Amino acid sequence: MILRPKPSLRHYAMLGGAPSTAPMATVPAWLRRAVPDAQSLAGNDVEDVALAAGATIGALDAVVRRQERWGGVWRQRLALAAAAVTAKQAGRIEDESALRDAVLLTWPGDNVGPAGRMLVAWRRLAGTPADKLLTEASISAVLDDLGLAPSDEGMSDLTDDLRQLAASDGTVGIMTGAIAIAERHGFGRTLGAWLADALLAQRMGWVHAVPLLGADAVLGTSARPRRSAANSVATSIGTNPERAKGLLAAQARAALRAIDLSAELGRRADRLLAVAPKLRAKAADIVVEKLLSDDAIVASENIAGMSDRGLRRLFDRLGELGAVRELSGRPTFRIYGL
Repeated sequence: MILRPKPSLRHYAMLGGAPSTAPMATVPAWLRRAVPDAQSLAGNDVEDVALAAGATIGALDAVVRRQERWGGVWRQRLALAAAAVTAKQAGRIEDESALRDAVLLTWPGDNVGPAGRMLVAWRRLAGTPADKLLTEASISAVLDDLGLAPSDEGMSDLTDDLRQLAASDGTVGIMTGAIAIAERHGFGRTLGAWLADALLAQRMGWVHAVPLLGADAVLGTSARPRRSAANSVATSIGTNPERAKGLLAAQARAALRAIDLSAELGRRADRLLAVAPKLRAKAADIVVEKLLSDDAIVASENIAGMSDRGLRRLFDRLGELGAVRELSGRPTFRIYGL
């Protein structure tokens, strides 16, 4: 039996006083204290952790529903963080900067490499409409990005299991169930985290998913488990309170990180929008919108016919005004973003 709290997440959010109309994300101090870390998890009951997880998702829901102009860059930054953890768990050395380079400094259609494809997988989660994430074509593409290749029969069984899970009751059960399904089919926790985030977005009615669980290193290795071990592990998630607690706590921590990042990016976006009227460059408004919708822009990118020199001058001006940052730290092949 999958453990789940009976009250809804929205009920928990109301109990926690989650913000609904505030211009900037805030989290009550009691809620931050209620979310356990790895060291304090043992001292909490499943019900307490579920309450904290529900309240944090309720607070995150308030951020998502404001549909801020900077929502795109927010989701893509979370995708980058998830990809960095995925790469590390796979034994790779690429950090966030290297992953960003792998995707941004290649021509469209070129091979971005194994680590770059991990970032593509998480960017796919952040950028694809939530109602299209769990199609067979979408999941096949993600598995390919992660270096996994299911059989046609295996893909059909996986999507059937996900449809049944999506129709079930209980958001907590959906999260733990997604991890269990991924492991039962012989895939690692990375795919389970991706699926759980997609299912959460659909259950909450969000237009786009918010990458959450992939950035929590406590979730475990991203490597494919042995099938003989996967069945027993997957079964234990729903029946073992300690496993359920760990997943709930990971989701709560991830939601808090996402809320905190939204507040930080909201301040940076406000600064960019405040200086935007001072810009006189051609297509400056298009550049501003792209900065608000994506993680970063290469200084040599072709945007609305702007020359490389014109785009670099615009970024230099925005940097002087404190509205953007140069993210690569290089004198050449520079990359800019909020």
